[in-house]
This record gives sequence, C-alpha cells and structure tokens, in this order.
Amino acid sequence: MSLIDRFLPNYQFSERHETLVRCPPAELLDLIQSWEPPRDRFSGVAMALRQMPARLMHALAPSRHPAPQPFSLKSFTPLGRDGDRAMVGGLIGQFWRNDFGLVHIASPEAFIAFNAPRTPKLVLGFTAEPEGELTRLVTETRVHCPDRTSLLMFMPYWLVIRPASGLIRRRMLGAIKAIAEQREPRSPVRS
Repeated sequence: MSLIDRFLPNYQFSERHETLVRCPPAELLDLIQSWEPPRDRFSGVAMALRQMPARLMHALAPSRHPAPQPFSLKSFTPLGRDGDRAMVGGLIGQFWRNDFGLVHIASPEAFIAFNAPRTPKLVLGFTAEPEGELTRLVTETRVHCPDRTSLLMFMPYWLVIRPASGLIRRRMLGAIKAIAEQREPRSPVRS
C-alpha cells in the first residue's frame, strides 16, 4: 500500500502533476520537507483573491470575524514519510469557508481516525521515483468528503479553485526542480 493510500484510500476529488528532476530521490524529498516556497506572484494573487471575502468581513466586523491567517504549505500537518520514496501532509477542514474551517490535527493517527460529518480530509503527497539518472517527482492532491452535505459544499469550491490550484502545483514543481538542479549534489558517504 502506498503512503498516500494509507492516509486517504477513498476520495472523490484528485489532482496529479509530475516532472523529471536531475536529483536523487532522497535529496529531493529532503529538499521538499524543509522547503520554503519562494515568493510567487501568481500564487500570491490567487491566495489574496481566495481570502478577499474573509478580509472584507474582518474589515466590516473585526470583533466577529478574525483576520484571515496566511495559508501555505506550512498549513499542512506532516503525516508521514516512506524513506526515499514518498511523503504526505494533510489538512482537515471545511475548505469552502472564508477561514477554510481548518481542524487541528494532533498526529497522523488522529488524521486517520477523524470522521466528523460535513468536514472533508485532504492529503498532499509527493513521490520520488528513480528513472535512469533522473527522478520522477509526482505531487498528488486527494480530497475525501465524508457525506453528501460536504460533497455538495465542496464540489462547487473545487470547480472554482481547481484551475488555479493546478497551476500553483505545476509552478511549485517547477520551483522545486530549479532549486534541486542548482544545488551541489551531496557527496556519497565513504567508509
């Protein structure tokens, strides 16, 4: 069973993107694990538009609507890593809400056990597979809606955000590839 299947084997929505990178799988996953995405104009504009309703509600009624929190890869809870092959992060929330309705995840086990109604689970996985001298880096996003209400709430949200989300993922892969291919390769350990 793959790592992503361990955390979200059943899902209604998914998106997958890939690229080839001149970097060993272990180094590539290490880079992603500690990666701070560079400022990206498109991603910044897309997130600003996504959070505009929350900012407006906060401006109109700050005592009732807190300022929106920044949303990025750091919002994901690390769920697991499978050696040099894969890693997965997760979110639980009502993503269509202005504040994303995020639920705190205490542990990977808590993510698996969570089953509240009207609250989808989302995983973002990376796999790194050697392919000759290159590594095939794949990112996959999956979303599971536990009931009809969450499915009906999430579906229009997904249809609206999916094009921008896909472009952000492809740009993210491009940025990871550029950084990985500019780095000095690690020296092999000599015994």
